[in-house]
Amino acid sequence: MPRTLPPFRADHVGSLLRPAAVREARAQRELGQISAETLAAVEDAAIRDVIGKQQAVGLHGITDGEFRREFWHIDFLASLGGVESYVTDHGIQFKGGQTRPKAMRVTGKIHFAGHPMVDHFRFLADNITASAPTTAKITIPSPSVLHFRGGRKAVPEAIYPTMEEFYHDLGQAYAEAVRAFGQAGCRYLQLDETNLAYLCDPEQRQMVRDRGENPDELPHIYARLINAAISGASADMRITMHTCRGNFKSLWIASGGYEPVAEILFNEIKVHGYFMEWDSERAGNFEPLRLVPAGKHVAVGIVTSKSGELETKDYLKARLDEASKYTDLDRLCLAPQCGFASTEEGNTLTEDQQWAKLARIVEVANEVWGG
Repeated sequence: MPRTLPPFRADHVGSLLRPAAVREARAQRELGQISAETLAAVEDAAIRDVIGKQQAVGLHGITDGEFRREFWHIDFLASLGGVESYVTDHGIQFKGGQTRPKAMRVTGKIHFAGHPMVDHFRFLADNITASAPTTAKITIPSPSVLHFRGGRKAVPEAIYPTMEEFYHDLGQAYAEAVRAFGQAGCRYLQLDETNLAYLCDPEQRQMVRDRGENPDELPHIYARLINAAISGASADMRITMHTCRGNFKSLWIASGGYEPVAEILFNEIKVHGYFMEWDSERAGNFEPLRLVPAGKHVAVGIVTSKSGELETKDYLKARLDEASKYTDLDRLCLAPQCGFASTEEGNTLTEDQQWAKLARIVEVANEVWGG
C-alpha cells in the first residue's frame, strides 16, 4: 500500500548536488565579490527550481537540497547558542581524503535563541505549490554529532564540569529548536545520526576507548539525548532518523553491520522511521530489521548516492525481497543510502544521474507498493 505519512514509500535523505549557479555564487561570496543578499537570491531561485524537480519525479518528501549549507552538520550546530565553528589544522579523515579544515567547539552554555534554518524551512514550505501530495522536510544533525568527534575534549570543563550538564542543555536546546520548526509548520523532520553506525566499526569503537569512553554505553547516552531533543515535537510531526557511515565526495569512514546498536536504534529511540545505509557490504546484512517494532518504518538505502551507475529494477526488487525476510514488506520504504551532497562539494556523479536514481526509486516503489 502507498503511504501518506513519512517516510514515504519512495523517499530520499535530503541533500542534492548543488547547481553550478549556487557553487559559483558561493565561491564569489567567499571572495567578497558579491553580497550575502545576492547569494541568498541565487539560492532562492535554485531551491524553487529543485522543488519542482523533486515533484516532477514523483517524490512526496520535498527538501531544499540543503543548498544553503556548507556542511550537513556544522551549519546547524554552529547557530546554537554556546557553539561556534572554527578553522582547524585538518579536516575529518575519510578513507581516501579529508574534508575542508573546519570543526565546532563549545564556547558557553548551550541554548536556543532562534535559528536561521527555521526561516529556511519557511521558505521551502512557502514555495511548494503543486497540487500533488507533498510534504516539506527539514534535515538537521543529531545532537550526538556535537559530542562524538571530539569527545570530552570538545566540551570545556570550565563550562560544563559534568557531561550530564552538557547533555541536558544540548537536549533542551534541541527540543526548543524542534518546537520552533513545528511552530513554523514543519511536520517532517529528520535527524542525521551518523554516530550510531560509526559505533558498529571496530576502529571507531577503539577511538572511543582510547579517549576514555565506553562504546557500549554511548549508544544509550545518545538515545536519551535524542529522545530529549525530540520531546519538543508536536503530536502531528513525523520524525525520522538517517544513519550512515560517512559521505564526502563519495568517500566513507566506517564499516560494520547494525547489530551492535540495532536494539537501541529501533526500540529505545522514539522516532517514527529510519533511513538506513545498505548499498554496500560495509553495511552488513538485513538481519537487524527483525527488531523493527510495529508502527515504525525503514527506508532501506539500497540505491547508492556515491556513484552514477543506475541500479536496475530487478536488482532493487530482489534486495527489497531479501529485506522483507526479516520484517514485513509493509514496514519498508525505498531510498538512497545517503544524500548526494553532504557537503557543498557533492559526490562523484552528475545531476542527470542523481535524478535518474530518484526517478528509479519512485518507479520501483510504485510497482512494489502501488502508486
